[in-house]
Amino acid sequence: MKVYKTLTIGEFHKNFCEDYLISAEYGKNKQLFAVLDGCSMGNESHFAATLTGKILKKIAQHLLHTDTENPQNLEADLKEILKQIFENLKIFRNQLLLEKNDLLATLILLVLDTHTNHGELIAVGDGYVALDGNITEYDHNNIPDYLGYHLTEDFESWYESQTQRISFTSFKDLSICTDGILTFNQFEEKKKKDESIDPIHYMLLDHEFAESKNMFVKKLTHLEKAFSLKHTDDLAIIRIINA
Repeated sequence: MKVYKTLTIGEFHKNFCEDYLISAEYGKNKQLFAVLDGCSMGNESHFAATLTGKILKKIAQHLLHTDTENPQNLEADLKEILKQIFENLKIFRNQLLLEKNDLLATLILLVLDTHTNHGELIAVGDGYVALDGNITEYDHNNIPDYLGYHLTEDFESWYESQTQRISFTSFKDLSICTDGILTFNQFEEKKKKDESIDPIHYMLLDHEFAESKNMFVKKLTHLEKAFSLKHTDDLAIIRIINA
């Protein structure tokens, strides 16, 4: 299994990258992966994505140290991790006197059994998931959902209402991605005038440069050099390919 990651600031963001990504082991043959996107209309939007990502890292480390040999239940893992995110965000909100607009970030969270390739995924807000050639877009017409909107709600009720879920028992090629993938624009006349390219397909499905651990660096360079394409919004992608 090869894991490729990219976290790059968009052309229109000069100070901070508002996206965040994390991959971490949280138990025997268990890993979590997540991409997050801070709300540009929120307060210090990079803060919410980074804070939630750091909380996920802490949760993974705690679970790793307390993992047992019990049969794995990934759906229960996903729910427990989300519950702990909620509880930790509430603690930081109260300790730091944060407002709702300080905690606005989208989240795509994946838990994976690396032995069986079984996975459970939830998306809160916008983003993209590509699974074995099929791309799922989560789009709320520029009014995405955010975890920070729901911290005063009953977690159990909120969790049961979530519909942006994917469960799979095996896979060969899987990507999770923030919606910055939509923002590739041409900044000058393209070099290859007789050719066109779909950045979404190229980044999430195409296997060019997959032999290199720097696959995404090479792909982004190719898009810029050959087609004059750069993404204007920040971009976070995690792609997992099974050989």
